[in-house]
Amino acid sequence: MTSQRTRDRLIDRIEHLGIKNQDVLRVMRLVPRHLFMDAALSSRSYENTALPIGHGQTISQPYIVARMTELLLEGHDDKLENILEVGTGSGFQAAVLGSLVKNLHTVERILPLYRHARDLLYDLGYRNIHVHHADGTWGWKNTAPYDAIMVTAAPDEIPDSLIKQLKIGGRMIIPVGENNGEQILQLLIRTSESDHIIENYESVLFVPFLQQES
Repeated sequence: MTSQRTRDRLIDRIEHLGIKNQDVLRVMRLVPRHLFMDAALSSRSYENTALPIGHGQTISQPYIVARMTELLLEGHDDKLENILEVGTGSGFQAAVLGSLVKNLHTVERILPLYRHARDLLYDLGYRNIHVHHADGTWGWKNTAPYDAIMVTAAPDEIPDSLIKQLKIGGRMIIPVGENNGEQILQLLIRTSESDHIIENYESVLFVPFLQQES
């Protein structure tokens, strides 16, 4: 069992690294990250590092979780209504984001991860997070368009299928780049039906986004 002091040290660390959104920091302090990973690694759960969760996937570094959440929510004083996350993984990022928005849909292609995240998030009381077993290449059309989209794996380029599910004025945060190569955290803002702008942020390292052919 981790102490609150251990959690507080982690939050102090990511705040020192530049996270300014106090709501994000508050939620990061409350979400029990140790429950989203194997018990054998729970002693490391409040280190600022990514850790394996099986099936070739990882639970993201806490700073990156906070950073992506902060960038996605930037400029919104009220809770966003309808959000999509592509790549549920352990469910930790979904728990953080779901605590700060009204409705979150999250998709996971790996069946055991989908089942574990779905059950854990339900057991923890998150009734506004809807976990779907699906290929993230195509997002989740059933409840599109979205106010914002978060992608937690790195494609070589941003899938057009996801851009089309974003509302005009909506934001997408996504790591882009080659597997084992340079990846850049990008923020895409959809400005019209046919146009968008992209802002580049820091270098990151994510598992590859496995894109399926149509």
